[in-house]
Amino acid sequence: MLKEEIRAELSKRGVTFKQIAAEQEVAPATVSIVFKGDRRSRRIEQAIADKLGKSASELFPERYQGREDVQMS
Repeated sequence: MLKEEIRAELSKRGVTFKQIAAEQEVAPATVSIVFKGDRRSRRIEQAIADKLGKSASELFPERYQGREDVQMS
């Protein structure tokens, strides 16, 4: 998915970065930074993916390409 598509789908479901940040106990800016790809956080990438019922590797394939350990627990 493209970033614009991810944002649109989150918005359609009524999910904000602020909500994800609160659930993950991080600043909203942290979620935004991870979303844009400026920093990596598997936990936050997965939290975003969970809101859409997808895996982090589906939403951010470029970040998980060639990785054997894409499953997160």
